[in-house]
Amino acid sequence: MKDFISLHDLTKEEIEGLLELALKFKKENKEGISHHILKGKTLGMIFSKSSTRTRVSFEVGMTQLGGYPLFLSSNDIQLGRGETIYDTAKVLERFLDGIMIRTFAHSDVLELAQYADIPVINALTDLLHPCQVLADLQTAYEYKGKLEGLKFTYVGDGNNMAHSIMYGCGKMGINCAIATPYDYKPNDEVVENAKEDFKKSGADLLLTQDVHEAMKDADIVYTDTWVSMGQEAEKAERLKVFMPYQIDEKLFKEAKDDAIFMHCLPAYRGYEVTAEVIDGKNSVIFDEAENRLHAQKAVMATLMAD
Repeated sequence: MKDFISLHDLTKEEIEGLLELALKFKKENKEGISHHILKGKTLGMIFSKSSTRTRVSFEVGMTQLGGYPLFLSSNDIQLGRGETIYDTAKVLERFLDGIMIRTFAHSDVLELAQYADIPVINALTDLLHPCQVLADLQTAYEYKGKLEGLKFTYVGDGNNMAHSIMYGCGKMGINCAIATPYDYKPNDEVVENAKEDFKKSGADLLLTQDVHEAMKDADIVYTDTWVSMGQEAEKAERLKVFMPYQIDEKLFKEAKDDAIFMHCLPAYRGYEVTAEVIDGKNSVIFDEAENRLHAQKAVMATLMAD
């Protein structure tokens, strides 16, 4: 495991190892036990897309591990002014011990990982969001005590979250239902890759436009914003198309009684989810957000420690 680009690239055992380490870091952090295993290491954090949770969790996580996080806005480095990814990768590997990148084009992350001889962590692209789903798997395990055999239902846009959820569920033997409008289905190539993972693990994958079919017997219910960064011009059309996919109390009750609600945040109450659900007793969104810190520490430690 040189890089952390996609959960599809990892084995079940590698994901389990990351989750075990994340749980250990979380427990010991709350006990006041520190781990400075990245002392003297520097993580360059390239942001082409702004973020609250990603920046704070990586900066705090790197600091807790004894390393130094270096924020690099696309406005601050030459990559944003036309320097090639190859040149950027070859320069940064001389200064840094790892690179985290949050950007638009997935191809940029693949190219950066190809050319850099240091670890590259995908903190989000338009195609995938593996850091978030690793934290989601940690959260599901904490609440359900297992992963294999659960049913994970995602309702909304067939976007980077839907893609990484399919990969994570397929690898870990979690039954997965993805409900999206027909014109907003997940990427075909991602679906084919995910089907390979589901076939190996023996779990089921359901792709549907029927939210009720997807919600039946769900242990975990998940949604995401309908209008991601870069899609603002589509907002009016998207709100109209996605409103039947809103998770309200009536729809949520079609899941299991002890189902948990998750959202990667930021959330827009009254659109993809109602306030009654996201602020209700079954919502675990803030535990989920906290787990970004611990899951990403596990990734950084695994990739960057001596």
